[in-house]
Amino acid sequence: MITLRQLRYFQALAQHRHFGRAADACAVTQPALSMQIRELEKELGVELVERRPGETVLTETGVLVARRGDEVLATTRDLVDFARHHDRLLKGRLKLGVIPTVAPYLLPRLLSLLRLRHPDLLVQLRETQTKVLIDELVAGDLHAVVLSMPAPGAEIEVIPLFDDPFLLAVPADDPRPETARVRADDIDLKRLILLEEGHCLRDQALAFCSSAKRDMPLNLGATSLATVMQMVANGYGLTLLPQVAVDAELRDERIKLLRFAAPEPRRAIGLAFRRTSPRKADFVALGQLVAEAVAAPKRPRSSTAAASPTV
Repeated sequence: MITLRQLRYFQALAQHRHFGRAADACAVTQPALSMQIRELEKELGVELVERRPGETVLTETGVLVARRGDEVLATTRDLVDFARHHDRLLKGRLKLGVIPTVAPYLLPRLLSLLRLRHPDLLVQLRETQTKVLIDELVAGDLHAVVLSMPAPGAEIEVIPLFDDPFLLAVPADDPRPETARVRADDIDLKRLILLEEGHCLRDQALAFCSSAKRDMPLNLGATSLATVMQMVANGYGLTLLPQVAVDAELRDERIKLLRFAAPEPRRAIGLAFRRTSPRKADFVALGQLVAEAVAAPKRPRSSTAAASPTV
């Protein structure tokens, strides 16, 4: 009989592609993990792993079994969630993933609300790029993910949270007045600074600047909006800034924000979760708190910043 332990160990091996690292991830000895993998192969009557010196490669059947095993483990986690949370709203543990271009601007306000309204909820956060978050969500390692819509995969359901317009951040000495309304054609692509490959915000900016090719050489591929904004402040270029980030990132008098002419470019932020999850009521309640957090008044800034667009 196949056991959940065997599937968990095989899932770790499929992820790490190394018996030693997989054993460490499962907090067991390497011989113990290897024995369980052998038992799984014996039970299924197939080889799942090609054992080579220094590396581990899944067989073709092993790849398929790993995929099915992920589904079984995710369903098992959903069963546990149902038993623990079906009669309790936003209590216990919630593993929440958030994309980097939302996390630092939303989480401080959201976590304050959660502590106040739902003190029995333990939130475990994961901040990384969309693809990684979706993979971990599907595998059951995360309960929900805040991301830019749409979310890929028929097995994913999304609750819309809020619209997030883009603004054009330029050096303060840019000749255009703050009342100006700019268009995509007004963007000097040679001076456009974006996040590195893998960030959905980069893809959305390039999609808006439709004349820009995705493989065009850009001024900088940064890992954070804070870095991008410092480059703009120092006169190295310009960028598209999500409105949700304005309050945190617009603290420098060397930066000016310009709004786009209608229809303004924007992204839609949503809360994604597995369709099979029994915690949809939790996610609906969480979505309502996110909307409240985004609408919350901001702290006053300097007079220069206060004159700029606010969320």
